[in-house]
Amino acid sequence: MTVEKKNWKLQPDVNMSPELANEVALIACALKSLSAYTTFAMEREDCPEDLQKIVEEGLDAMSRVFVW
Repeated sequence: MTVEKKNWKLQPDVNMSPELANEVALIACALKSLSAYTTFAMEREDCPEDLQKIVEEGLDAMSRVFVW
């Protein structure tokens, strides 16, 4: 059996099952991708401010769960 290396780890005070952590990590990766897209769109000035705020709040929340 091959062990897949993860590119994340939980913050020291966060406890969750490995299965749940994997699912949350998938959401976090999607959010980071959305963040990159939002940054690109902002440079072109066609990104709504509320989207930027939502993405930033999501990234802040994920940093409380994962060590990036």
